[in-house]
Amino acid sequence: MKLPKMILFDYGQTLIAEQKFDGIKGTEAVLQYAVKNKYHLTAQQVQARANELNLEFGRYDPEKRHLFQIEVPNTMFTPYLYESQGIEIALSNSEIDTVFWDAAAPGEPTKGIKEFLEYLNGKGIRTGVISNIAYAPSVVAERINRLLPGNTFEFVITSSNYMFRKPNKRIFDLALEKAELRPSEVWYIGDQYECDVKGSLHAGLFPVWYIGAVDLPDTMWDNNILTVAAWEELSGRMER
Repeated sequence: MKLPKMILFDYGQTLIAEQKFDGIKGTEAVLQYAVKNKYHLTAQQVQARANELNLEFGRYDPEKRHLFQIEVPNTMFTPYLYESQGIEIALSNSEIDTVFWDAAAPGEPTKGIKEFLEYLNGKGIRTGVISNIAYAPSVVAERINRLLPGNTFEFVITSSNYMFRKPNKRIFDLALEKAELRPSEVWYIGDQYECDVKGSLHAGLFPVWYIGAVDLPDTMWDNNILTVAAWEELSGRMER
């Protein structure tokens, strides 16, 4: 196996295993900072409006999210969500992201990822991140650095900062430009087949399908793609 000069990682369920998303818990945490709630709305009511908006946009539909290739960042979504319902929050948009995310979907490093990143660093293989995510870029970087201290990621590219979402080729092209590498010199590792595997393959990168933090349906499999369920499995293959 020819080793790459750089490996790019997805964030959610690849680097970090997040708990099942609970928007009501997130909204409850944010509403603690409300200085005005004109209609005395509950977290359930506010989240119901968020769900309505997301349905209207087509965001987060597991069957269609790979078709939604332009990001609506929370810096746009959150002000509308709260202000349209007569609510004022005494936090900046990025602070709202942090409070909401920490309550709605806490996470921890996937098993063995710290050791795998150390292995890559020892091999002199560069690393970076590309993530489809609506949270503010600074909030995403803070969480990654907090949960994976000592990482050597050269950059964290988020769709919230650069507009395009995987599988759109443009976000992979951006990473290659920043890395100053050719597609054939780079691997991409992620858990989502449509966005991560097919997206990176279409962009000319070598895809690795990491399934260690997800439960795939029996019908979901591709024997043509390098698939691993554990980071030590991948490092072992890289040593052959």
